[in-house]
This record gives sequence, structure tokens and C-alpha cells, in this order.
Amino acid sequence: MSSEKKGLHALAQSLNHIVSEGRNSHTKDIDTLSTEGILTRINEEDATVAKAVASQISHIAQVVDAATLSIKRNGRLIYIGAGTSGRLGILDAAECRPTFSVPDGVVVGVIAGGEKAIQHAVEGAEDDEQAGKNDLQQLALTQNDTVVGISASGRTPYVQGALRYAALKGCATAAIACSPNAAIFAPADIAICPVVGPEVLTGSTRMKSGTAQKMILNMISTATMVKLGKTYENLMVDVNATNEKLKARALRIVMQATDCDEGTAEQALLASGDNAKAAILMVLTGINAQQASDQLSAHEGFLRRAVDASKP
Repeated sequence: MSSEKKGLHALAQSLNHIVSEGRNSHTKDIDTLSTEGILTRINEEDATVAKAVASQISHIAQVVDAATLSIKRNGRLIYIGAGTSGRLGILDAAECRPTFSVPDGVVVGVIAGGEKAIQHAVEGAEDDEQAGKNDLQQLALTQNDTVVGISASGRTPYVQGALRYAALKGCATAAIACSPNAAIFAPADIAICPVVGPEVLTGSTRMKSGTAQKMILNMISTATMVKLGKTYENLMVDVNATNEKLKARALRIVMQATDCDEGTAEQALLASGDNAKAAILMVLTGINAQQASDQLSAHEGFLRRAVDASKP
């Protein structure tokens, strides 16, 4: 047997031990079902994902705390993965700027194969362990960064290489995989393992595994931004009003936070340069735009603290 065939045989054997690669006994008849039957079966399987994610909350919390500390130290939250996992990381990172007014370089998504791989499969990219290290080197990684490796199977060499390098640089590291004893857990400080079970279609980890990863990344970024003062109550008060929709959202946020009328909210936003946080503080406390800006700076951008400090 050639070395190539031996390698493929070994890989096939290893996949037998990965939960997400197993066959799902509940969906073996999926090709015999009606359209609604297929969709119902998929939905039934999806309904199990949230419980698997809930079992990992204590571990997810550790990542949030690490990411919060990183960003406070002028570091970054960096997601890195291949295929679906990499695309999910890029999606979550990209949403942070418009949602929370975070500069593009603060939450970063990296995918095996580079930008081309966002839309197209790049064959072999996930198997290149050195490339994972190289891609993080291109980011000039520092010990202030938090690096989160993402892989449904947990065996992706690209992610393993990235996490090993991040660990050597002294970064906080975390790994997300949907199979216990995943290889990517070894170089990571924090292991997040939502065991969602075999997929509806065997090995199609864009399904339940991808859903679990999306939920976890949403939790990490959202909770981190809450802890950085990017929200007031449950409102996105740091929204970056760069287009008409977001300007309308900022207007609604000011009105919702203060119970003021539209005209009052418009005036406050105009005076504050479309800064929803400052506008809310102005309406709630009666101070002017400069005073609101000073108060927010004094309280590290936390609106609730600034409101409490400005009350008579």
C-alpha cells in the first residue's frame, strides 16, 4: 500500500471516532419523505442544538472574559477556521462594526485559503498546518490577542497550527469543536464542545454543527460587547449610523431608551453628531453634548454609569 493510501486509510479510520461524522439513525429514511417530512426531520434535529450549546456556557464565559480583557488592552478577538467554520467566524467579525461601532481590526475573522475561500472551496487549504501559523503571523499577533479556533470535527490541521502558534505567542486561546477529545483542544486554554450528534446528512457539518458554532460566536461577540459598555439595557447604543436604516435605528434607540418624542431625539442626535449614547445621556439628564461626551469618557463609555453619575 502506498504512503498516500495509508494516509487516506488512517484518516478514514479517525473519522469513525468523530461524532459529527457518524450516521444519524433518525434520518436514514429522509430520502423517502415528503417535502414537509424532510423539513420536519431537519427542524427536529435543529431543536437539539440549543441544549448542547447551553451545556458549554461556563466555557463560553471564559472566552468572553478573555476577549474583553484583550480588547481593553488594545488587543483583538480573532476567529480562525476552514470552510463553513471559517466563514462563520468572518460573518460574526464583520457584523461587529455596524452593530457596535467597533473598528474593523478589533474583531477579526481568518479563513483557510484566504478571501477566495469565503465564496469558493479552496482544496487542501484546511490540511495545511503551517498556513494556520502563517496567517496569524500576517496579523502580527501579540500576547494581548485572544484567538478562537473553530472546527466542527476538531481535527483540522490548519486550525491546530494556528492555535499552537497563538499559544507560543502567549495569547489566550480557545477551541470550538463538536466532538469530544478533539485534536484542536490540546493547544487551547479553553475547550468549547457542544456535542450536537450526527448530522441530518452524514458529515454535513454546515448543519447542526454550523448552527451550534454560529450560536456560540454570537454569544461570544455579543457578551463581550455588553461587557465593554456597548449596550444600555438591551439597546445597541453604540450603533454606527452610517446609512439611512442605521440612522433610523439610532433615532428609535434614543426614543426607546428615554421615552422621548421623535423631535427631541432628533435634536439630541443632531447636537451630539449622531452619537446615540450621548444623545440618550443628554435627554435623560439635561446636560449638553460636550458634557455628555466628557461623562461618557470618564466612565469608559458605559452609558448606565454615566447616567447614574449625572443624576441630581
